[in-house]
Amino acid sequence: MSASPSSNGLPGDGALDLTRTAVVLADRTGVVRGWTAGAERLLGHPVSAAVGRPLAELFAAADARSAVGERVWRERFAAQDGWSGLTAVRDRAGRRLDLEVRVLPVLAGREPSARLVLAAETARTPWTGAGRSLLNGILGMSPIGVAMLDRELRYVWLNDALERMGGTSRAERLGKRLGEVLPGLAVESVEAEMGRVLRTGVPSLGFEYLGHPESDPQHEHAYSTSFFRLQDETGQVLGICYMVIDVTESYRARQRMALLNRAGERIGGSLDVWQTAQELADVAVPDLADFVTVDLLDAMLTGDEPASGPVGTADLFTMRRAGQRSVREGCPEAVVEIGERTAYPPSAPVVLSLTEGESVLIPDLDLELADWAADDPVRTGQLRELGFHSLMVVPLRARGNFLGAAAFARWRPTGPFQPDDLVLAEEFVTRAAISVDNARRYTREHSAALTLQRSLLPRDLPEQSAVEAAYRYLPADSRSGVGGDWFDVIPLSGARVALVVGDVVGHGVHAAATMGRLRAAVQALADLDLSPEELLAHLDDMVNRVAHDAHSDDGVVGATCLYAVYDPVACCCSMARAGHPAPLLVGPAGGCQMVELPTGPPLGLGGMPFESVELPLPEGSLLALYTNGLLLGKALDPDGGINRLRTALADPQAPLEELCERVVGTLPGPRPVDDVALLLARTRALPQEQLATWDIPADPSAVGEARRTVVGQLARWGLSGLEFSTELIVSELVTNAIRHASGPIGLRMIRADTLICEVSDGSSTAPHLRHARTTDEGGRGLFLIAGYARRWGARHTPQGKFIWAELPLEADPDAPAAPAFDALAEDLDGLGDPTTPLPDTGR
Repeated sequence: MSASPSSNGLPGDGALDLTRTAVVLADRTGVVRGWTAGAERLLGHPVSAAVGRPLAELFAAADARSAVGERVWRERFAAQDGWSGLTAVRDRAGRRLDLEVRVLPVLAGREPSARLVLAAETARTPWTGAGRSLLNGILGMSPIGVAMLDRELRYVWLNDALERMGGTSRAERLGKRLGEVLPGLAVESVEAEMGRVLRTGVPSLGFEYLGHPESDPQHEHAYSTSFFRLQDETGQVLGICYMVIDVTESYRARQRMALLNRAGERIGGSLDVWQTAQELADVAVPDLADFVTVDLLDAMLTGDEPASGPVGTADLFTMRRAGQRSVREGCPEAVVEIGERTAYPPSAPVVLSLTEGESVLIPDLDLELADWAADDPVRTGQLRELGFHSLMVVPLRARGNFLGAAAFARWRPTGPFQPDDLVLAEEFVTRAAISVDNARRYTREHSAALTLQRSLLPRDLPEQSAVEAAYRYLPADSRSGVGGDWFDVIPLSGARVALVVGDVVGHGVHAAATMGRLRAAVQALADLDLSPEELLAHLDDMVNRVAHDAHSDDGVVGATCLYAVYDPVACCCSMARAGHPAPLLVGPAGGCQMVELPTGPPLGLGGMPFESVELPLPEGSLLALYTNGLLLGKALDPDGGINRLRTALADPQAPLEELCERVVGTLPGPRPVDDVALLLARTRALPQEQLATWDIPADPSAVGEARRTVVGQLARWGLSGLEFSTELIVSELVTNAIRHASGPIGLRMIRADTLICEVSDGSSTAPHLRHARTTDEGGRGLFLIAGYARRWGARHTPQGKFIWAELPLEADPDAPAAPAFDALAEDLDGLGDPTTPLPDTGR
């Protein structure tokens, strides 16, 4: 191979052309037994001409007068420790060659049995001694360990680098197998690989293994080794040669990088503070530490904002164990359990890391010399008993705030923590701290969102006697836990009840806030006792007004609503909808059908009317109100959702809670694709014995008889304790109807959850409270009603209006005292004392 000149005038690759380096194997008598291609290229003798000849003949002296002769070569060859030096020889063509030669003894057992001769041409380099440097570098000064083993894998030669690397002398190795001199290495795998190379002849490059060398038994080292087979010119296997280099640093770097990659994959996979802390402990054991603890300030676990900068000593009393992991099963090193408070003395490494804001590295943990050991006897005793010898503590810090601290400890014989280990631990903790802080922020925002949601939805359904009801609410945004669907059960006058289900477009906090405004508006409008279509019309106007005032995309737009009113006295239900799915009705004996209900426009479009329908609902009928999220699966198939709902409600007499679970259980997938609200209502009928009605003549004298009739009815119901307040309310309502209204006047009393008194007339004018002057003879009646009744109001009908008042079934101790009525008793009695009883129009 010729050397091409380089740009600086020096030879190129030829300067280190190992193809022209002779490697010759001779037996103990100096006869050549092995001749390489490099030897042939260097000296010109082919293998067939070289093998079997004395070595001295082949390395003939360049100068006949030179003292270098066969005798000298034999002396060099027979030297116990070998020989090295410069010499001049003639090649086969008679050209002079200046060579650097090294003769190396090859041992069989404990005695030299052969010699290995290495020769390189010094004249091929422009500097003196290049061949010597090459050979010395490979065999002496190079960090690469080189060894030759026989076919039984016993050492026959090794260089100085391998002697230093393994920590055992050359004399201890020669004639022995690897496992006999270096049991701390991965002997089985190494010898298995050498055996494979011996059998196949295929070299093995970059074979890596771990071990504890005799030169450094406390630390694990990594080695990269290449093996190749040795054989003579006839192909007979002589043994194996290997070259090895200590790659511990690069191995550790790769391990750290792989560990960091795993940490990035495993830490922060959730927005749960506790789980994130445990993930930090899990990822560090066992690759970095034998035992890891993670302690967090209470603010991290409650979602509060932590103080910036290093932590004050007082805050350390509010730390809790959030995660821990050990290579030992059951984590016996821990002195507290996860979730319990942790306590450290002021001098403890954990405290110092948080108060000073710096990591703590204790490579060699000596509990006898540690200042904090005496102040923490329980933890110290545990560490001493389990043999811990090295410790690191790293504070968790994110966005300028200190969140807690992570402690890493070792007890196994893997060596003490090094600065590189601390850097790796800090990388772990930094990633975990960001995830913990994100989880803390999420916890805070999530708690706020849930608080908002809970404040906007009914916690418990109100007490009422018209229906039995149950509900389910499932937000599609599982991370925030809030959504834009809502439902409501609103008690109305006359023992009636309003059932409401609505749906705001979108998910999350904004949709929930929008839903809250709509729900509040529906409740306010329901108190006016409007019909379903009127209520939706007012709600539509409100949505348009707010959306117009908002002047942004955040306006309240894109909502649907279904509003139904059920009357247990008449056993009928009127309902209307604004772009909402129609309810499902299941009869008392079974049979499921969609209610034929006109589809009104969604809320916010404006200008289009709503229509209501009224249908009879026998007692025990089941009405299912829901949002479209209940019908939609991944396939977005509403018809399939209706079929699932029909199947789930096939048994109308099953408990409502059980039916709710059945319906929710039919949802496809782990969570709904849209918010889901479900409201089930089973109708009740008011028994006739709890209802009494009378026609009132338009005559002032009927007031007294109305009072006495009411007193008699109260006695039959066992409510005599309500006589005084009921007489007062009935007297005022009947008197106002006679004096100020027209048309037929009726009196109705309902005994439900409350006592309801209603007076109807043909007028559409509603009474209102006014402030009477001290000289006025009237105008105080409604103030008295408001004082005695739990609530009162007016509702309009096509025939006129009802003025109603509700009283609790038990006398209210906070109601005005009876003497308050004395001032009006004379006026009320003056309305007449008829002898003709009121006609009973009870059904």
